[in-house]
Amino acid sequence: MDAPVLALIVVSYNTRDLLETCLKSLTTEAISLQTIVVDNASSDGSAQQVREQFPEVTLIANPDNRGFGAACNQGLRAATARYALILNADIRAEPGALETLFHFMETHPDAAACGGKLLNPDGSIQPSCAGDLTLWAVFCEQTLLAKLFPNTKLFGGYWRTWWDFNQTRAVEQLMGACLLLRREGSQTDAPFPLFDEDYFLYCEDTDLCWRLRQAGGVLYYVHDAVFIHHLGASGESARANMVIYYNRGKERFFRKFHSPLHAKVCRWLNRMGALGRWSLWAALTLMTAGQQARFRQQAGLFWRVFRES
Repeated sequence: MDAPVLALIVVSYNTRDLLETCLKSLTTEAISLQTIVVDNASSDGSAQQVREQFPEVTLIANPDNRGFGAACNQGLRAATARYALILNADIRAEPGALETLFHFMETHPDAAACGGKLLNPDGSIQPSCAGDLTLWAVFCEQTLLAKLFPNTKLFGGYWRTWWDFNQTRAVEQLMGACLLLRREGSQTDAPFPLFDEDYFLYCEDTDLCWRLRQAGGVLYYVHDAVFIHHLGASGESARANMVIYYNRGKERFFRKFHSPLHAKVCRWLNRMGALGRWSLWAALTLMTAGQQARFRQQAGLFWRVFRES
């Protein structure tokens, strides 16, 4: 059997059904694959499912939730292939996507990493690359200017919502949901670049992409490698945790690569954004005498984000 040239690293956490769909989509006869699942202590039987239904997959079952970056690093250290593709467990690869990313890296030696086009289940575009993370980007996000004027470069610049996603080009940042990495040296046993494990969830990909570019690497968005990213509905508590981790990740990025003042301004913007959203949903709750569950839930969510961010 040929040695694998592409390692597929899937981090799972309570995504049993989506994980099954993901693994079934990761097949190709054109290149040899190595598939690694790192399970972060799922309680829904995800790890057992991999053992029973996908015995060819290498399973790393963590006794506790180590976070996304740390789990990715476990997979990267275990990978023996030439390239490693990080994938969320809620992603389904469309036919030809794996081959397209692999061949792009083979023909672009300047590429430190590349990522594919992500689509929502309804076929609409899901931003899969971004510009540099700046305080202006945080300001536009927290003041809702990015949502109100998504088609303008001034306000929608960070998530590139003004972009034509049907063109392959170099970008500043790729999403960790679909990120293909090259080894750091020419030797087959050279290490892969690793994530900073101090980010529990979110912005670890921002950090890694920044470091790759600082080292002279080029990052590419590859438009004809298509993946369906199924962002399933989550409970309000889980959504609040996600926003809190995202806010903390942004603050860590600014503290690490810019200054403590940048981090403080980011934290202030995050808190003011949460307070503004809480005010809106709290007002709607009062106006409807608390009869709308969604209004109450959103108010509770952003109050928690304000207190804990």
